Amino acid sequence: MQEEYSHLAEQQLESAQVFNGRLLDVRRDRVRLPDGNECLREYVRHQGAVVVIAELEDERLLFVRQYRYPLRRTFLELPAGKIDTGEDLLSTGRRELLEETGYRARSWRHLGVMHPCVGYSDERIEIFLARGLTREADPNPDSSEFLDVLSLPLCEALASIKSGAITDAKTITALFWGEKVLRAAW
Repeated sequence: MQEEYSHLAEQQLESAQVFNGRLLDVRRDRVRLPDGNECLREYVRHQGAVVVIAELEDERLLFVRQYRYPLRRTFLELPAGKIDTGEDLLSTGRRELLEETGYRARSWRHLGVMHPCVGYSDERIEIFLARGLTREADPNPDSSEFLDVLSLPLCEALASIKSGAITDAKTITALFWGEKVLRAAW
């Protein structure tokens, strides 16, 4: 924690696991607040994920369209996936890009990290830019994943955010970050 903000820190007094599933580890902690009072904090522990901005030779970006059960609709997203236990970030990015799109990349650049739900989760999503793509195979997603692969120019992807066609937080964040890098503003 940054020293200058230590006056805002909460101290964990006890922690209990409420649920532990394949994806989610739900916790309820009792904490001491900066003013000395106590309260409960409920949150989700998450192993983290990687999102990939995959740029084709014609500068179009790869996307997947996937049904997301919690919201009962399809979403347009950048390729992404969970970090497996013991797996390094770049390996996750390479694996997910190949599984979801069938592409490999010659060049990888880590752009940064985002925290999508800081109020109730410790999840982090690492953002990568992948270039020099070659099609290696057909997509081979996990057995419970069904998706379409498509490509869009950056300008259409950004317009899709503005119109509300793209609402996925990791995709929006990665595209705004990627826009700065792809247009050499960062």
